[in-house]
Amino acid sequence: MASMNWRRFWQSLTLTLFVFGFAGWVYIVINSEVHPWTLGMQLTHFWKYPHEDTFGEMCFAVSFVSFFVYNLIKDERKR
Repeated sequence: MASMNWRRFWQSLTLTLFVFGFAGWVYIVINSEVHPWTLGMQLTHFWKYPHEDTFGEMCFAVSFVSFFVYNLIKDERKR
């Protein structure tokens, strides 16, 4: 079994953050179309922050930055 190198670790991490951040953003976009009056409400009952709209903004930022970094470090070799 080959040892994991750091480049592959960071590629996997940034791609995972992109996918889950994008999924969170899409959830909030759909949620805002179905019932937009809830965007200012807190996201969870455990804590008062973040609100739904703030969560959507954070998810978009995480997915954008992660996808950018992933494209900078991805391996260009054909497999």
